[in-house]
Amino acid sequence: MKRLEDYWADRNPVALTLYPLSLLYCGLALLNRLRLEWRARMRPRLPVRAVVVVGNVTVGGTGKTPMVVWLCNWLREHGYRPGVVSRGYGGRSRTWPREVTPRSDPAQVGDEPVLIATRGGCPVCVGPDRNRAAHLLLAQHDCDVIVTDDGLQHYALRRDLEIVMVDGERRFGNGFCLPAGPLREPLERVREADYVVVTGGEAQSGEYAMRLVSQVAMSVRDPGRTRPLSDFVGQRVHAMAGIGHPPRFFAMLRERGLEVVEHAFPDHHVYGNCDIRFGDGSPVLMTEKDAVKCRGIAGPEHWFVPVSAVPDQALALAILRSVQAVDRIHSMR
Repeated sequence: MKRLEDYWADRNPVALTLYPLSLLYCGLALLNRLRLEWRARMRPRLPVRAVVVVGNVTVGGTGKTPMVVWLCNWLREHGYRPGVVSRGYGGRSRTWPREVTPRSDPAQVGDEPVLIATRGGCPVCVGPDRNRAAHLLLAQHDCDVIVTDDGLQHYALRRDLEIVMVDGERRFGNGFCLPAGPLREPLERVREADYVVVTGGEAQSGEYAMRLVSQVAMSVRDPGRTRPLSDFVGQRVHAMAGIGHPPRFFAMLRERGLEVVEHAFPDHHVYGNCDIRFGDGSPVLMTEKDAVKCRGIAGPEHWFVPVSAVPDQALALAILRSVQAVDRIHSMR
């Protein structure tokens, strides 16, 4: 049975039937944006050198989390003290905002924030109200740049720079807003961003490319145990992914020569023992995002494959110059 997103690639009869609803969705999204931006202008600016938003205009995975991790490391290399705020999507905590550490429970604070806290090496605070999360971050840590994960549509938080991530294969689908297409906002929104970054495909005019690379597999139970991915070449492996776009993970493993049995789960899926055990003794490879939720139930056969973002050098230098320029402007006020 087809899912709704299966009709988002082109302008088929189902998508055209839903198009009036997408117009309503776009209108409501615009009204909500205007309301939140007005509220944001009434608030004082956060006392930091820059606020950088990483987000997308489509539903599904586009490489936002690897970009956030890379950006935090890049800024720290150049003398900044970044911190991250995120929604904490999927977290069931009754107390917001709250800080996230590598030891936090993903069921309480969300899987992506735990991953960012682990790989980004910087403070992370989460909560539905990102302004409150940002204030908690600044109250507890000496941060001078705030990076917001998946924050493009959260207009209540004032921002200085916007980075829009795009899946290079799926791009913008049929160009319709939800529910007729994959867009969270009209396509014109992309042109407002400072940087458009494409993963997994060719960058077009005005865009920058970013590669996602992986070299090793790490034990879910004991990340100190590693194996090169080449160890699994020619083997039959179970590959599981509960991310925005699981086929990207499966394709990456096949490109490395692995024989993959696919197990796709919904984004932010909560795993149980029956989800990750397949009874045939074959290795099980998963994404790093899934691994943070499987640490307590994994066996010796479970491995995760961390990916690292490698953006164009021109993009890296341009972002750094933009942050420095924003810093200079604010320092003169």
